[in-house]
Amino acid sequence: MTGEPGAVAAACVVPAPWSPDRLGDQAGKRIVVTGATNGVGLGTARALARAGAQVILAVRNTELGRRRAAEMGGATSVIELDLADLSSVRTFPERLDGDIDILINNAGALTDRRRETVDGFEMTLGTNLLGPFALTNLLLPRIGAQIINVGSDAHRTAKLHLDDPHLRRDNWTTMGSYAQSKLAVMLWGLELDRRLRAAGSAVVTQLTHPGWVASNLSKVSDAGPLALAHKVVQVAANRFANDIDAGAGPSLYCISEPIPPGSYVGVSGRFGLRGGPVLIGRSVLACDYEVAARVVAFAEAETDTTLAV
Repeated sequence: MTGEPGAVAAACVVPAPWSPDRLGDQAGKRIVVTGATNGVGLGTARALARAGAQVILAVRNTELGRRRAAEMGGATSVIELDLADLSSVRTFPERLDGDIDILINNAGALTDRRRETVDGFEMTLGTNLLGPFALTNLLLPRIGAQIINVGSDAHRTAKLHLDDPHLRRDNWTTMGSYAQSKLAVMLWGLELDRRLRAAGSAVVTQLTHPGWVASNLSKVSDAGPLALAHKVVQVAANRFANDIDAGAGPSLYCISEPIPPGSYVGVSGRFGLRGGPVLIGRSVLACDYEVAARVVAFAEAETDTTLAV
């Protein structure tokens, strides 16, 4: 037999699957998680609270938020935030005491019909892109370490309507508007990473895809065909999809692992549906810096905030 026994033994070692234990001790970290009352946001906030972080739940429903915070225990607090209302976004920094280490832009929305925010934005785009974009710009001087934007592999099927982003003329569909909003998030993340690196900032940013998660995101209506579709999706998701704790994995992975700035973290399973967190690729369009700059210019104009680093 040739070769070193130690080398043979090392070659036989199978790495343990990633788990939230990899977070270690997060005591002293202040982390804002948007949309933390349900779904992936709840799983994310819960894991961070267990790890000792001071978790700030930025949520629309503060009563539910306080219940969630009490269930989590630890150093949790709640601040009202409605990403579909820029006045709420603009006043959020006034309600946030002090600086933070990490901002996790997790909140997302689907709607059953075309609606508009109070600012006149198409609701899905306003909630998933423009609200988080403005929030990030307003908080950036107070963020010490990291920005994590929850994207989606739905971006791969999206058509980007830069000439009609609010879909006032083009055909609106529930999934079409959602996919466009997530592609826009991916492109915003691309440009945010570029600007942070160009400025030599200590802040890094990553994008994530939580996989197919058994959550209430698909519940866009209480009655009619879409309500029935949600029930069907939920039955399938409860059997085949990640639960909310596994769905939180990609965001938590960005915090626990030494991955490059600008990384896109998804799940390991086939078709990006479920599994543990891993680095994944993105669509060709989601890597286009010229289009990313146009998306950011649009978002800056709409929100009257600047991505300044």
